[in-house]
This record gives sequence, C-alpha cells and structure tokens, in this order.
Amino acid sequence: MSVEFLGKKACIAPEGVFIIGTYDENGVPNAMNAAWGAQSDFDEITLFLAKHKTTENIKYTKAFTVAFATKETVEIADYFGVETGSKVNKIEKAGCHVHKSAHVNAPIIEEFPVTLECECVSYSDETGILVGKIVAQQADEAVLTDGVVDYDKLQPIIFDIATKTYRLVGPVVGKAFHDGLKLKN
Repeated sequence: MSVEFLGKKACIAPEGVFIIGTYDENGVPNAMNAAWGAQSDFDEITLFLAKHKTTENIKYTKAFTVAFATKETVEIADYFGVETGSKVNKIEKAGCHVHKSAHVNAPIIEEFPVTLECECVSYSDETGILVGKIVAQQADEAVLTDGVVDYDKLQPIIFDIATKTYRLVGPVVGKAFHDGLKLKN
C-alpha cells in the first residue's frame, strides 16, 4: 500500500451546506452559506462561524433560520457563500422570496424546502461557536413521505472540501439501530 502525505487539511465528510437566514437591525433579510456544523442534540444545532454580517445579526436578534441546500438550490446556495451581506442585499440580488418565521425573529427563504427555526442559545466571538435551540421545523409537502423529510425527494447537497465541489447525499445503505444488532450477541 502506498501512502502519501496530503498536508493538514482534512477531507472530513459529510459537511452540510447550511443556509443561515437572519434579519439585521433594520429588518433586512440576509443569508450566508456555512459548512461547519451539526445537530448537537435532538433540538439543538451547533455551527462554527467566523465573524460575518450574519453573526452580528444573530447577536442583535438572538434568532436565525437554517435551511438545507439542495440540488435544485445549489446556485443560490453557492452565491450566498461567495458574496458578502455587508456590501449587497444577497436575498434581493438572488431573487429569493422570504417571509418571517412564525416562531423566531428570522426570515424563511422560500426557495429552500426545509428550514429549522432557531433561537440563539450562545455565540462566542472568540471561538465562533454558535449554538441554537431548534424551536420549529418546516418542510414543503413535496419533500415529505408519511410526514417525514424524505432525502430522496429533498436531494440535499454536501460540501466536499477535498475537491471544493457540492455532492448529493446518496441512497439508503442500511438501517440505524438495527443492522448492527446481529453482531451484538
């Protein structure tokens, strides 16, 4: 077997493509693309963010939304990552439609079919760690099967840091908390 040193950058996968929606102090909606984050409890999400207009907005409003980028929304999602909300109204320029969350002071971007509505539990300027309590989730009926988000219908994307590309989440390959039971004996 041949081994090659590739440097210190890890190719950890999957990296979600999270679209974080916020309002600024004037009620103007903003969105950013973030890859580093995960569900950290049943009703909690943790994201790792450098200082952005989004983090300033979160500190002001104490709320944000998290939408999942999809195959259909890849262009908009990428735009939200390559433009700065400090210089341009990204929502307007991307042609997106928003409405205010019914549960938190943050926008829901209608082009994205699944959105988490979150209250800010904590944010640290020093570490960039944002913890949010998920108070509601909404999903377009088109991505549901029996009342549950169906990833085959949603077609969520992940960020492949090694190749700097977006990839689709693939098919089901096993059943959690079940398939390993046969080895438990």
